[in-house]
Amino acid sequence: RFRMDTTVLLRPRKMRAPLGRMAAYGLAVVALVAVTFNSSLPSLSRALAQVKAPSAALSVRGPSGMRASTTFAGGASSARQPKVREVAVRAEPEVLAVSVDEMIKKSKDARLSHLEAQAMEALTFAIENHEHPTFPCAMIAGDMVILDLLSRLGFVSSGKVQVMFVDTFHLFDETITFMKETEERYNFKGNWFQAKDCADKAEYDAKHGADLWKVNIEEYDRICKVEPFQRGLQTLQCDCMINGRRRDHGFERAFIDVYESGKMSKINPLAYWTFEDCWDYIKKYDIAYHPLHDQGYPSIGDAKDTVPVDKDKWFEYAGERSGRFTGLKNKDGSTKTECGIHVDGAERTFERDLFVEGKVEKVNINDVKDVKNAILTVYAPWCRFSQDMEAEFQKLAEAGADGLTVMASRGDEEREVARELGVEAFPTTFIISEDGTRTKYPTEDRNVDAWKAFIAEQK
Repeated sequence: RFRMDTTVLLRPRKMRAPLGRMAAYGLAVVALVAVTFNSSLPSLSRALAQVKAPSAALSVRGPSGMRASTTFAGGASSARQPKVREVAVRAEPEVLAVSVDEMIKKSKDARLSHLEAQAMEALTFAIENHEHPTFPCAMIAGDMVILDLLSRLGFVSSGKVQVMFVDTFHLFDETITFMKETEERYNFKGNWFQAKDCADKAEYDAKHGADLWKVNIEEYDRICKVEPFQRGLQTLQCDCMINGRRRDHGFERAFIDVYESGKMSKINPLAYWTFEDCWDYIKKYDIAYHPLHDQGYPSIGDAKDTVPVDKDKWFEYAGERSGRFTGLKNKDGSTKTECGIHVDGAERTFERDLFVEGKVEKVNINDVKDVKNAILTVYAPWCRFSQDMEAEFQKLAEAGADGLTVMASRGDEEREVARELGVEAFPTTFIISEDGTRTKYPTEDRNVDAWKAFIAEQK
């Protein structure tokens, strides 16, 4: 028997007269009706024999390539018997119809299972091969996935991993509440850090000003994010940092791997996940997530510069972070996409200094006023612009600076002293003459040729 998708091909033989053509059309109708009602080939042949028509050949093709054929001879007498030739039909298993939606679900389930296993393997490696693994948690969707994975592995409530939380004093109220609820839900006590020597927002405002982020975003990042973040890692003696960076966050993270070695190892268990994968996990296990996600926020940072995003854009490349750092610019005028914690070279921030090796001469910021006949840069080790210029400034020291001593002084730990010297941002470079007069380098072209040209202009 053949199904509805069976193909019937009727090839009439020697049909020259109109009557013959009409008979052929009648045969086609008979064949179609027979196939439609799942008639067997022999019964189809007998039916065709009742039609007065010239001889013809019938070929039937079923699904999956099954074929059968027969010939019959029509004629004037109904007594004539058909000549039937049957061909064996190769039996094949019938494929059941599956919807596209079911196939998509099956594929996504398989993908998520693979990603889960990979992430759990990475987290287990981090915990079992380090003494002080630490997970800085920002309460966003990906971080909640990591926290749940760590909990399923038994590492959270047991204290085998320390969970760290940075309060910038500019977070949404919902974030603070959700963090406290999360501590209770997963049975752990987080390690909270905030701006140094500031017990609360009022004390921070009195010391640094409520609008510091508007006046100097780099300084704000240092005080409210980078410094407390690094102090937290040092306080917890972190030798392996677990974090939720992913390749789909944007071009800055497009090539990160699950494992990053260094003085402080980094484990990125979700490196190969997408934002959609994170939400698939959240739905699969019905885990709690930040309430502001339901109000249109794909990612949650400071309340001052985080905005909702159209849900259609959430899962585009870099879509999760599209609502972050709204309206903020870096010192060089580029659009801000990072807070300084995860920028290239951030592992140096953990070590807390630059110009440790090489020919650049280090000088204490308090002694800069006595420096003469030198080119000196005042830097901050957490500042990515300071980090970016380090290698080039070392080249200047090696090549020689037309008789000037090439010097560097760390200025972020003595901000008042740095301001008295005329430092408004990091790095700031000066040419210091023989009489101690300081001339500020006026551009952001931080390379050997530009520095040498400026030195020549001052002579």
